Amino acid sequence: MSPPASHRRRSRFLSWPLLFIAILAIHSLAVYLFTRGFLLTRTELDLHSSRDDFSPQGNVSPGCDSWPPAAVDRLVIVVLDALRFDFVAPSTFFAEKQPWMDKLHVLQKLAADEKTSSRIFKALADPPTTSLQRLKALTTGGLPTFIDVGNSFGAPAIVEDNIMHQLAKNGKRVVMMGDDTWIQLYPEHFNKSFPYPSFNVKDLDTVDNGVIEHLLPSLHKNDWDVLIAHFLGVDHAGHIFGVDSTPMIQKLEQYNQILEGVIDTLRSLSKPGGTHENTLLLVMGDHGQTLNGDHGGGTAEEVETSLFAWSPRTPPDAVLSVLDDSSCTVNLHGEEVCVSTMQQLDFAVTISALLGIPFPFGSIGRVNPELYALSIGTWVNQRRGTNACTSQDDLEAWMGRYAEVLCVNCWQVKRYIDQYSATSVIGFPSEDLQHIMDLYSRAQENWSASLITSSSETCSQEKVEKGSVLLQQIDAYNDFLKSFAKLARSAWTEFDLWSMGIGLLLMMLSVIIQASMLVNMTISQSSDQKSSGSSIIHRLSLAFSLVVIRAASFLSNSYILAEGRVANFLLATSCITSVWHSVLKGNISIENFVFLLLNIFTRFGIEVGMSKQLPAPTITKDHPVSVIYKILGANSCNILLELFPIISLAFVAYIMLKCLSRAICQRFLKFFLLCGTMVSYLSIAFHWASETTLFAHAGTVQEFGRSLAPRIVYTIGGLSLAISAFSRIFGSTVHLKLNKRIIILSAVMLCSWSPTILILLGRQGPFVALICMTGAWCMIKLQQKHQRETELSVADPVSVIQWSLLAVCLFYMTGHWCTFDGLRYGAAFIGFDHFHIIRQGLLLSIDTFGISHVLPILSLPLIAIVWYNTISKDNELKDVILNNINKVLLMYGLITTITATLTIICVAIQRRHLMVWGLFAPKYVFDAIGLLLTDLLICLASIYYS
Repeated sequence: MSPPASHRRRSRFLSWPLLFIAILAIHSLAVYLFTRGFLLTRTELDLHSSRDDFSPQGNVSPGCDSWPPAAVDRLVIVVLDALRFDFVAPSTFFAEKQPWMDKLHVLQKLAADEKTSSRIFKALADPPTTSLQRLKALTTGGLPTFIDVGNSFGAPAIVEDNIMHQLAKNGKRVVMMGDDTWIQLYPEHFNKSFPYPSFNVKDLDTVDNGVIEHLLPSLHKNDWDVLIAHFLGVDHAGHIFGVDSTPMIQKLEQYNQILEGVIDTLRSLSKPGGTHENTLLLVMGDHGQTLNGDHGGGTAEEVETSLFAWSPRTPPDAVLSVLDDSSCTVNLHGEEVCVSTMQQLDFAVTISALLGIPFPFGSIGRVNPELYALSIGTWVNQRRGTNACTSQDDLEAWMGRYAEVLCVNCWQVKRYIDQYSATSVIGFPSEDLQHIMDLYSRAQENWSASLITSSSETCSQEKVEKGSVLLQQIDAYNDFLKSFAKLARSAWTEFDLWSMGIGLLLMMLSVIIQASMLVNMTISQSSDQKSSGSSIIHRLSLAFSLVVIRAASFLSNSYILAEGRVANFLLATSCITSVWHSVLKGNISIENFVFLLLNIFTRFGIEVGMSKQLPAPTITKDHPVSVIYKILGANSCNILLELFPIISLAFVAYIMLKCLSRAICQRFLKFFLLCGTMVSYLSIAFHWASETTLFAHAGTVQEFGRSLAPRIVYTIGGLSLAISAFSRIFGSTVHLKLNKRIIILSAVMLCSWSPTILILLGRQGPFVALICMTGAWCMIKLQQKHQRETELSVADPVSVIQWSLLAVCLFYMTGHWCTFDGLRYGAAFIGFDHFHIIRQGLLLSIDTFGISHVLPILSLPLIAIVWYNTISKDNELKDVILNNINKVLLMYGLITTITATLTIICVAIQRRHLMVWGLFAPKYVFDAIGLLLTDLLICLASIYYS
């Protein structure tokens, strides 16, 4: 006896969530395998340098048989997070003077007045330029690895050899104050520490005030050898306000005063026998930042930071022969200022040489000659093994000592290459490695020959030829070190091609399976409804073409940067195609033209969002609305920008309340959602008002608006989700028609999520919400029209791809893009002042993916509703509607899978591209997370709506 039809129908529709769960599992495995092969960290060797490395039996050249002696007694490192190069260098180095330039004039004055003891460097960082990776690279002397970006919110302790480990191991006392990331990276390396929480980007002063409290008093104490003071105000000011802002300029002026105090203190204590007689001051950034205050990528603004070095004791004038004079200009006061360039890769080994500690085992940098020469200790004639000739001038004596340091430097890098090649699975290309080894052999042969020649020559001969011999030797060592650094940059990452290939094959298999199921469903539906299906095939072909064109654009880095514009262009293309089709049939609808007009506003919004200027109350000259700015005037535009979000929010609230009152019939659920929605939108408006000067004199009211109002919104949203889930499980909606049930469920879900997403998006949120609502209305009306024209109760694939393209446009309209500096970190702290990794991570995720993933996917069933009914039996109609829902979810998932697969193919092809870590890899990470989130939401939507 066969089971009843109702049981068969129930089991059939219960199988859909299981199918979507299986797709999620396949994609999770594929992403895991590809990520494991593509984003591998380099092999970190758990080996450490020590004082005993130079044994008598060791293969070490004469003259460099021990680590260099210390050249400085104490080191002060002041880290100004996100210090742009143009914050330090005089404005005359740049084509146009900007308001933030020349604020650190104490450093510029020192560089101009004390040329032999101070220097401004342009320090070049290796991307990615997140703070964690830069600190790790600065202290280990290695190249950063992309996978560490994910650890920026929870930095693991570093086990690789580093200068902090060497300082502690060799008895150097280290004091740290400021950014608590140092404590996370080096939990047991400081004799004394004053850490402060670093992730509240809205807080410009807590960390800085803590450093100020301890910095100057610590300079008077004698209980440390290395002092690290890490300020965060400039980084946070950039994230929140941008570079061209009053808070940024105020921070730079504050830093100038602090540095004046530090320099005056060091100078006053630098007399013979003083505490800072042989101290070196470094003022440096860990990375730069864009004009919008972002960092993480590989643009010039992000990788170019600054390092300023100053020694209270002045080296001999011969130091000018070491310092680069090719980049000099006159500052605003008519004084000459010179700027040098160095790689941040060289920082760890240079500091090690100055402090006389063993170089980190994995360091591949080069002891920078200019920074090394600024210390008076490097000019004292302490060279080992010198002959009786003592008439060498200062420069030749320094060159001899520097050549010995480079000899040790090269030996240490050569030792690392040998160990890495023997331990690593892949290592370096054999031809390149052989070339590097040849360079090292030649350099060592030259060194041995120069020592033999030096010992046999007379003093007069040595005086003539020694300088040129040392220059050749230094050049030979530099060739080796620079060549290996170049090789490491080009071929460092170990790609596991097998894992990448298996991951890619699983993604392609998923595409084939989903596409086959979709085609079978389409053929089955068209045959069941006695249609030729030619219209459906035509629409499927158009939709597939749009998906493929968008996905193929990921093969170009330019199109990845312009992804929002590409999505908008394809969305407009689908609209024009629809309008043209309507014109040919003589059945033109207003929705087509509204949707086409909406695309213009969407493109305008994308330009605004990508420039990240919308939240600001003023308009810059390069803003997309500069024409309106000129027409209406500054005051009118500023007033409009203040009022427009409130007016838009009122419209959004009215539409949501209207939909709720009409859609929902259950009394309790309707009452709660109506009241909750009203309170939420009033709280949003109150929160925005508290950020203006409206409540400036009412501190309690302002604090309530800033902190408690957002929390009320989050709480109501969470309760709405819980009640809607409870109502879905235990509530009875059998008496309602399925169309009505879907509308109720969609309305409940949208009302639960939308207030939280809107408050996180900021004042741009209501405008984006109106765009989203208008686009959804147009697509639903066009879906109704399509069903009437074809007399088929099936979902339109073009509507699904339009839904997907609109979601992409919304992502870029809200100021996001697929790089880590596109994350809006400030949104994670709306309503909160303190960092908690789960809470802030959740808010940041909702802000990033809420408008582009959560809302579009949970509202997808609205375009699956059967508006034009050609089916007489209710049970058959239910089957069609549920089939449409699952088909729409499957189509949307397939679209996301195709784009993610093409992204994977793209990054696999471009894995050796110059911009792989700055652009292609972040794009892959965002698309992979978006794919898994889409699959998860589709699973939940399938269960919720079925």
